[in-house]
Amino acid sequence: MQVTINNTLLELVEGDITEADTEAIVNAANEALVLGGGVAGAIRTKGGPAIQRECDQISPTGIGCAVKTTGGNLKAKYVIHAVGPRMGEGDEDAKLKSATLNSLILADRDGIKTLTFPAISTGIFGFPMDRCAEIMLQTTTDYLNADTQIEKVVFCLYGLGSYKIFETILNAEL
Repeated sequence: MQVTINNTLLELVEGDITEADTEAIVNAANEALVLGGGVAGAIRTKGGPAIQRECDQISPTGIGCAVKTTGGNLKAKYVIHAVGPRMGEGDEDAKLKSATLNSLILADRDGIKTLTFPAISTGIFGFPMDRCAEIMLQTTTDYLNADTQIEKVVFCLYGLGSYKIFETILNAEL
C-alpha cells in the first residue's frame, strides 16, 4: 500500500527489513544497543560485525532516543537504532512516539531521504501491534505534514497479520 503525504511517499510492505532498498533502516534497539534477536539479530547477521562495533562505541542510549551507525553489508547505507519501550515499564505510548519521531528527525538532520521502519517494540518487548501501528503511523504522518526533506518512509512488517493491522489503521487515518 502506498499513499502520498505532503510530497512524501509512505509505503507499507510485508517482508524482511534487512532487504530494504532505502538509505537507512531503523533497528528496534535496546538501550545497550546489543544486536541480539528479532530485527536487531537479523541486522547483525546480514550487516556484519561493523554495525555492532559502532554500537559498542556509542552505547548506551535512552528509551525513545535514536542514534545512527553504518549499514555494514546491508543494502541500506545506515542503520538508525531507535530504542522503544518494553510493555509494563510505564509511559510506553509516549516512549514509542519519541523513538519514531527521533528517528525521523535524525534522518532529516543527516540528509537521509528514504528510510524503512519495523514495528518497533512489538517483538520481545511485548508492545501490542495495533497500538504500535496507531502511534507510529500518526507520528509519521504528523511529521511528514510539516517541513521535511524526507522523500520516502516505508514500514516493513514481518508477516501478513502485522501488515493488515498497519493497513487497516493507515486507511482509517486517511
